[in-house]
Amino acid sequence: MTEKLLTKRRYKDGDNKHRPWVEEIFTADESHKCPTYVHRAPPCQGSCPSGEDIRGWLNIVRGIEKPPADTTWQEYAFSRVTEANPFPAIMGRVCPAPCEDGCNRNEVEDHVGINSVEQFIGDYGLKHGLKLHPPGEDTGKKVAIIGSGVAGLSCAYQLRRQGHACTVFERQEKLGGMMRYGIPGYRVPDEVLDGEIQRILDMGVEVRNKTRVGEDISFADMRAQFDAVFIALGAQSGMALPVPGGDAPNVISGVAFLQAFNDGRLQHTAGKVLVVGGGDTSMDVAAVARRLGHIQHKREHDRPENIIMGYMAHDVAGVAQRQGADVTLISRESADIMPATKMEVEHVTQEGVKVKPGLLPVEVILGDDGRARGVRVIRTDWSSGQMETVEGSETELECDLLVSAIGQRGDLSGFEELDSGRGLIDADGFYRVKDHPDLFVGGDIIRPHLLTTAIGQGSIAAEGVDKFLRGQDPAKRPKVDVHQFNLLDKLRETGKAPSEYPHVQDRGTCEADYAVHNYEDRAFVEIVPSDELFLGHFKYEARNKRKESTITADSVLGSFGERIEGLTEEEAQAEASRCMSCGMCFECDNCVVFCPQDAIFRVKPDKSTMGRYVDTDYNKCIGCHICEDVCPSGYIQMGLGE
Repeated sequence: MTEKLLTKRRYKDGDNKHRPWVEEIFTADESHKCPTYVHRAPPCQGSCPSGEDIRGWLNIVRGIEKPPADTTWQEYAFSRVTEANPFPAIMGRVCPAPCEDGCNRNEVEDHVGINSVEQFIGDYGLKHGLKLHPPGEDTGKKVAIIGSGVAGLSCAYQLRRQGHACTVFERQEKLGGMMRYGIPGYRVPDEVLDGEIQRILDMGVEVRNKTRVGEDISFADMRAQFDAVFIALGAQSGMALPVPGGDAPNVISGVAFLQAFNDGRLQHTAGKVLVVGGGDTSMDVAAVARRLGHIQHKREHDRPENIIMGYMAHDVAGVAQRQGADVTLISRESADIMPATKMEVEHVTQEGVKVKPGLLPVEVILGDDGRARGVRVIRTDWSSGQMETVEGSETELECDLLVSAIGQRGDLSGFEELDSGRGLIDADGFYRVKDHPDLFVGGDIIRPHLLTTAIGQGSIAAEGVDKFLRGQDPAKRPKVDVHQFNLLDKLRETGKAPSEYPHVQDRGTCEADYAVHNYEDRAFVEIVPSDELFLGHFKYEARNKRKESTITADSVLGSFGERIEGLTEEEAQAEASRCMSCGMCFECDNCVVFCPQDAIFRVKPDKSTMGRYVDTDYNKCIGCHICEDVCPSGYIQMGLGE
């Protein structure tokens, strides 16, 4: 349960003495001490690997930023989300939401439920058949994309928006990569996955399923046929357990386990399952094992490791007799530093998985038949900040099936020249392959990480591919490399764009109709911290959490429905309203109300839009900084950022 924090104030106890009046308020006639409206990035966007304009679509959902007259707010929010991420319904379900960790609302009471609102937007888009941004004018250029996971499809989406033809090569029968084969289907329902992928295909993306590059088509031939190649192979080969006995036949990888489950081949598991790992993949394996249960084996081919390796699936009558599996998960990390999200650990524990952190496998114990019958482990100590083993703490854990979920690597057969030596491909900051100007790369084949990370890499790589195809050098990436609110775009959208600049030397541009007065955009270089917000403005508001079905150890067997229920429209709007709009005005009127000189005024309706709600009459302003003190979002800075 989240601890309730006291809403913070600008001043602390004991701050009851003012500075000398001359410093405090009465230094007048210094325009450089007057307020400037400074747009900066919020920490949620700064920590979103997909690069979403999170604050933007939250402000749309809550009703602050208005859509065009012929567009509903739901459509407008969907359009804003999918500028960066074409998979909002999926990511709203499975993203571990690093954006929420960075949310400044944590300094008041609890973060904004960003992924829950994103799921609402994504589900609305699927239900109402909303389309992605349309493809651009045809450039005549062709790009091959190897792999149909989120990196490959994200890249294809962005390239189509730029007008380039795209062909996706996928070795599996279905598209989706680790979205489909590495995440349990009950967490991402097929209709959601298929719906969000189909929208990208509808943009004119060609697909060649069941085509393995290096076998069905050579990499050299592909490079000859296409103007550029984006490599998004993924890392779908699990890493072996690096201890004696780790190659026993019933020691399998977590990736293989989940793929067999999602293929529909694996319909039961073993009586005693031991999962090694501490990340979300290991949690998924443990959760699936509990749901599948086990049957008393009567045939050799019924052993789960044989099913995973490709034997025919067992008969339904046998599966109907299945019983609950005893599942234990061990991690070398201590409980406080396990990589898995806290929610995933809580879920599997509720479902009857025994989670034992701080245990390191040292040997797989083999039976007379050569199969693993247990694992010898040693306790670890992380008190020094590094892992140390505790002498004399070895013990044994029994198992019938051992699943290693300790990491992944790529299969670079046919791409050996690009292998970094670690089963991965190295890339630069633009996701280009060194010494190969026509090759770009992204996703887990660079470094296995989050789906949201791969989406962002696919998007940035698409920009690089576009510049390469147009014969341009890639531009320097911004410090805060995400999609941002653009005031000029907003003014154009609302028919209030400034006139064309006449390119003449001029003074007094505050009255010029070609200039945007008193506004500075630092969003690409600065993230606004919580100590520059007026947190006292925000009252305590509990999160509008998604409802969860309670699955216990007794009810988990055969439970393959979605565990989390999405927000209603009212709940989504209420949760979005908790956003503090860090770094952007949300029209609270504090500065207008509290200005002692009436120097701050609302912009007239025919000129006003998001980001241009208030302005300052510098003939009245005395630089007292009260407006800055009471600005909840940190949008106002004094002295041009002094």
